Amino acid sequence: MTENGVRRVVTGHSGARSAVAGDHLVEPVVVSALPGYSWHRIWSQDQPPAAREGREGPPPGAGQAHFPPPGGLRFTIYTVPPQGTGPAAELAAGAERELERALPGRSRYMETSQDGMHRTPTLDLICVLSGEIWLELDDGGIHLRQGDCVVQNGTRHAWRNRSDTPCSMAIVLIGASEAGHGHRDGRQ
Repeated sequence: MTENGVRRVVTGHSGARSAVAGDHLVEPVVVSALPGYSWHRIWSQDQPPAAREGREGPPPGAGQAHFPPPGGLRFTIYTVPPQGTGPAAELAAGAERELERALPGRSRYMETSQDGMHRTPTLDLICVLSGEIWLELDDGGIHLRQGDCVVQNGTRHAWRNRSDTPCSMAIVLIGASEAGHGHRDGRQ
């Protein structure tokens, strides 16, 4: 992983033989309203995957919502800058529109206070690749370091980087039913 992108190699089939179906650099999604944050959208599907499709498919995120529908998935490398380098507590309307254009559907799940707390209808599989991060939950937080893994079961949470270096995480979001998920402001 570099500042310019993440190499994505996709395998497939050429007849009965395994082969490379694609080998590309995935550039980060960055938003001026969130300096230091980045999302490398490695792979996206809106339906359950077929293991032997043998083709690369459309570019990740092309026309797709930030969070997957039930049965869909998103594979992303997410980088969080050190606390204090991010956005002000209140984002301007223009910044909110920029976020929505870059990450369609994201704002639907973010709480209106803009403190990063959110709850999505997904099962999230997360591995800290570099740095350290605090996962904030309703009952407190937990400090995570490089190599630590989390299974996030659709709970209300936020990411806080209280260190002095960026933190990068590999995240696979698997779309689940929205049953039991709260509203944008955290209400049930």
